[in-house]
Amino acid sequence: MVITYSIILIGLLLLIRPLQKNSFYILHAALVILAAYYIETHWFRASVFGAKTLLLFVVFQFVSINIVTVLAYWVDKRAAVRGAWRVPEINLHTLEFLGGWSGALLAQRLFRHKTKKRSYQSMFWFILLLQAAAVYVILRYLGLL
Repeated sequence: MVITYSIILIGLLLLIRPLQKNSFYILHAALVILAAYYIETHWFRASVFGAKTLLLFVVFQFVSINIVTVLAYWVDKRAAVRGAWRVPEINLHTLEFLGGWSGALLAQRLFRHKTKKRSYQSMFWFILLLQAAAVYVILRYLGLL
């Protein structure tokens, strides 16, 4: 299970260029791999290609990417207040695209950050609509809708 998660997450890191410069994605990958290691060594041994392993990966991915996205918004907000180095918008959008849109929405409301910049908000909502459309197509393909 740990090897499978590592291959998937590090493979994405090697294949997608913006992820290589996104330290928050690297933190996310490390969190998922550590969680998988803990589950595998302390709770159960799962089949690498089993349904339970896939579902655990999806849960770890979703929880971790949202925590990391909130952290990225917090770091960016603190930097904005201090006038220091900011988190590039492409990094924030990448985290949103990878599933952290709900954490981003929470962080925007919680920290009152990136809520008035129209170009940022339009890209954020475009990513959200794109993901909703992808989920709809997948559910339709699987015959669940």
